[in-house]
Amino acid sequence: MEAKAIAQQLGNIEIPEEKLQMEITRLNGKTLVSLEQVAKLHEYFEGKRQSKQSCRVVGESRTGKTMACDSYRLRHKPIQKVGHPPQVPVVYIQIPQDCGTKELFQSIIEYLKYQMTKGTIAEIRQRAIKVLQGCGVEMIIIDEADRFKPKTFAEVKDIFDRLNIPIVLVGTDRLDTVIKRDEQVYNRFRSCYRFGKLSGADFQNTVNIWEKQVLKLLVASNLTQTKMLKLIAEATGGYIGLMDTILRESAIRSLKRGFNKITFEMLKEVTQEFK
Repeated sequence: MEAKAIAQQLGNIEIPEEKLQMEITRLNGKTLVSLEQVAKLHEYFEGKRQSKQSCRVVGESRTGKTMACDSYRLRHKPIQKVGHPPQVPVVYIQIPQDCGTKELFQSIIEYLKYQMTKGTIAEIRQRAIKVLQGCGVEMIIIDEADRFKPKTFAEVKDIFDRLNIPIVLVGTDRLDTVIKRDEQVYNRFRSCYRFGKLSGADFQNTVNIWEKQVLKLLVASNLTQTKMLKLIAEATGGYIGLMDTILRESAIRSLKRGFNKITFEMLKEVTQEFK
């Protein structure tokens, strides 16, 4: 059967009514919640910023590292005074795949909203150094740092050596593998914070926070009940990012089917897709 005939037979896909669409849009939005794990990382960052020491944060994918790092940046708001460059305490950048020297310094300049200088790598590097000094940057957080080309790690080390601005490298265990190949770079970033998965009471508390502060459905889903929590734990393995995806998807499907909460059957349906 041709696609056109199938479409005609099934009919048009119904568009959700306005109120339902607003809820779906809300559930698809990004939400930052205050978690003990995030607070501990922020405390670690503060210590490194104040003591001017570089470090690295390592953890598996989908553990919430990006959310935790970006929320730290948001807590250090830029200060703008008339006639002066904006003072930006914390720079947070996500670098592209196979990031070289040019891409690194371009990312820094663009984050600080300065005009890009065309020219050689040396000229772009110098431009970035001046911008960092002018903006009073106190810490640079580089996410997905395992995407660096091997030689670019030396450039990152030189930023610290030249400006005394602590650098935080964030990535998976692959970051450790790459960085340990250069003893000088490894020694500069020897301090390491392991951002792990959640388990036990921490996992239960996080699910409870997500239900109340992120999903915020009209009727309580009681996601921390034993059978519900077991489903979520088995499907996510303790990964915050995966838990977030599953719970949002479960909430949206529930609303579309006329429920004001996530039922056990709905949660089971969604979690089975992630096994």
